[in-house]
Amino acid sequence: MSSLKEICSGLPLDPLPPNRGRDPNVPHAPIRTPNLTAEEERLALRNALRYFPPCHHATLAPEFAQELRQYGHIYMYRFCPTLRMRAYPIDQYPCRTRQAASIMLMIMNNLDPAVAQFPQELVTYGGNGQVFSNWAQFCLVMHYLSEMTEEQTLVMYSGHPMGLFPSLPSSPRAIITNGMVIPNYSSRNQYEKMFALGVSMYGQMTAGSYCYIGPQGIVHGTMLTLLNAGRRYLGSDDMSGRVFVTSGLGGMSGAQAKAAVIAGCIGVIAEVDEAPLRKRHEQGWLMEVTSSMDHCINRIREAKSSKMPLSMGFHGNIVDLWERLLLEYERTGELLVDLGSDQTSLHNPYNGGYYPVQLSFRQANQLMMTDPKRFITMVQESLRRHVKAINNLSEAGMFFWDYGNAFLLEAQRAGAEVEKVGGGATEFRYPSYVQHIMGDIFSLGFGPFRWVCTSGDPQDLSVTDNIAATVLEEISANVTDRVKQQYNDNIRWIREAGKHDMVVGSQARILYSDQKGRVCIALAINQAIADGRVSAPVVISRDHHDVSGTDSPFRETSNVYDGSAFCADMAVQNFVGDAFRGATWVSLHNGGGVGWGEVMNGGFGLLLDGSEEAAKRARLMLNWDVSNGVARRCWSGNTNAYDTIQATMQENEQLRVTMPFPVQDEQVLDRALQG
Repeated sequence: MSSLKEICSGLPLDPLPPNRGRDPNVPHAPIRTPNLTAEEERLALRNALRYFPPCHHATLAPEFAQELRQYGHIYMYRFCPTLRMRAYPIDQYPCRTRQAASIMLMIMNNLDPAVAQFPQELVTYGGNGQVFSNWAQFCLVMHYLSEMTEEQTLVMYSGHPMGLFPSLPSSPRAIITNGMVIPNYSSRNQYEKMFALGVSMYGQMTAGSYCYIGPQGIVHGTMLTLLNAGRRYLGSDDMSGRVFVTSGLGGMSGAQAKAAVIAGCIGVIAEVDEAPLRKRHEQGWLMEVTSSMDHCINRIREAKSSKMPLSMGFHGNIVDLWERLLLEYERTGELLVDLGSDQTSLHNPYNGGYYPVQLSFRQANQLMMTDPKRFITMVQESLRRHVKAINNLSEAGMFFWDYGNAFLLEAQRAGAEVEKVGGGATEFRYPSYVQHIMGDIFSLGFGPFRWVCTSGDPQDLSVTDNIAATVLEEISANVTDRVKQQYNDNIRWIREAGKHDMVVGSQARILYSDQKGRVCIALAINQAIADGRVSAPVVISRDHHDVSGTDSPFRETSNVYDGSAFCADMAVQNFVGDAFRGATWVSLHNGGGVGWGEVMNGGFGLLLDGSEEAAKRARLMLNWDVSNGVARRCWSGNTNAYDTIQATMQENEQLRVTMPFPVQDEQVLDRALQG
């Protein structure tokens, strides 16, 4: 087995490692169908061979060609390391600067088989969220990071390490861009070709920026969504006896079961693939699993009656489950579901992200490869059935929302009845969870703040949990009621987080906080490192799904109604602003949870090492990282954001934001336009 030192020594060329091919013991990405011409295949092969001296081309060219034709992409399985991929303690990485070591740790965490959805294809989550495009890139990146000084920056072009370039100690140690395709060419079909050619890559949100922390992040976000959905739709903080039905138990969606139980309700999650069902059950995130529809319906009735929290995985198609729930209502008048959503990977509907109800899992995987056009037709038929059942249940009293996974967008494209009469460009029959639930939280400045204890020591995580909870409790004593409610949800979360066994991979934690909370937590953790109460540096980051990280008209910015929902200035400014305010690394991606060409998002990682310099960077960068998005949301007309940015300006005299003057008399517009 290779060592960390060996995988940081560059591409293993003398001798070449043996080609072991795919590991049958781990799940693998669906086969891609890029439909390359003969000339494009030749170009893809030429591009892959660029990483290797000509003396190896005769050996590598045939196997790369076979991978391309068999799997639709050249992953370079031969160069997949034998070392167990995981977040090793930061001091074990051979490097010249801890900033580089922190990036290495986060990369290896993203590729940990306990974290990654398809580890050998370098996919962290979402079916196609790549860390790199191939294993040669991984080897080169680890080598560059091991040699980097604090006067160099690693430049990443869609998985490809362009190299180390001279910079300043205050500069980011890595600048990452993924999928920066000229807008007119940012279509799904062209993406498949570009990825097959090895020239562009889908980094999702936190896969290609090395900031994924396992499904804990979305457990917390889903818990908050459920609690706030209960308040909005059901008029109650008490979720006991309420039934939430959804689908998907993969990389991100797998968190839904755990979140339902923490929120106190009954979560029923359909999943067609047995592997993630088994994985979530073994993790303890699913309390029960069944492939019997009758048993599933009986358990829903029993759990509703007893009001006991339950997470149940249904091994079957979500469309079948929705139709059976509708049939039960039509037969008995009993509505067995209160809240509904969907977390299938519909940003990737025709390559394993959504499985049509007409086919078994095995049949679907076969058809998407052998007859892609027929498969597309069947997906669209399934989506129409899917929506029809949801519409009927909604009319009976169920509350449904779109989870920002492009469900309603793809359903609309399939001809399903999801239009909203008189709605705007980003509105459908059902709201997205941002429009009705999370958008106002973002506008208060709250969003997913994360940290990773690089020691790998659970004790360090416990200490930082306590630090964060204490900080939030102190701040929450002097805030408005609507802000206090969000603080209280997150204090409850962080005080109980250690009980729920959510650490997968690195010793990481997430909570939602506003600008003041994030800065205060970061500074308190940095001081604890300086004092020795935390034994090693801590990496802070966030999900890109946040106040200012993402411009996505059907998700993060779906509640922006001034016409700018389709503009991406905020995400790009976020990326640039974080870079010169002190981030250790920054990333900018085309694509995310709603699909390629549908979103731009920016992210960061920042190493806290206990120094005053780290405190200065954290203070400057985090204040900008949040205020950027709140200011944009304020300008679009959001009242929560208006109040939040006003309060922030009062606390910081250097902050001066252009404030909007609302039109108070609509008749002024009427008269002007009629004239």
